[in-house]
Amino acid sequence: MAKKVIVKIHNILENKNLSLRELSRLTDIRHAALSELANQKRKNINFQHIEKIADALNIEDIREIIDFSDNRD
Repeated sequence: MAKKVIVKIHNILENKNLSLRELSRLTDIRHAALSELANQKRKNINFQHIEKIADALNIEDIREIIDFSDNRD
């Protein structure tokens, strides 16, 4: 079975009590780009965005941001 990359931005924001708009301000990433990433609408991941998110939220382990799941599509 194929794997699918999952971006866990919604989980992170909920745990840190932040909004997507706040994350946008903290990272200087467009709100629309973060929304697409968070809602699994992006086919490509910009690793600079992942680095900015990790830096802004003091995340040390990339697995807190992205993970794999079984692709059942």
